[in-house]
Amino acid sequence: MLTIGKLSETTGVKVPTIRYYEQIGLLPEPERSTGNQRLYGKAVQERLSFIRHSRDLGFPLEAIRELLGLSDDPNRSCAAADEIARRQLGEVNARLSRLLALRGELERMLVQCSHGTIADCRVIEVLGNHDHCAHDHHGEPVTAL
Repeated sequence: MLTIGKLSETTGVKVPTIRYYEQIGLLPEPERSTGNQRLYGKAVQERLSFIRHSRDLGFPLEAIRELLGLSDDPNRSCAAADEIARRQLGEVNARLSRLLALRGELERMLVQCSHGTIADCRVIEVLGNHDHCAHDHHGEPVTAL
């Protein structure tokens, strides 16, 4: 059995995050020692590693909840899991498209810059007026991959 600190160290998931996952039901309530210390077995460690890897791949918590539910029924068809992964791939591709458009816009700003004074700076001009952008990228913030 592992303490929450050892579980954190083993999986790379911070202690507050482990507690949060317990609170929202992604992890079961832990066993307790006689001193009321949380104790975790191998199954919880594997489940937390699954959650961590899923989060690393960008899956939202609700998709992870669905995947965990599916993994609890090993004889079920994997079609539902495939569909969840397909949705996530679509999200990743959409973010990549937005990032590529942003990269192109930044490159265009820099190429058009005359490297003179701030008064003539194309970067400042474009950032100050969205109408100078070649792509419509406002309204949807880009999050880190």
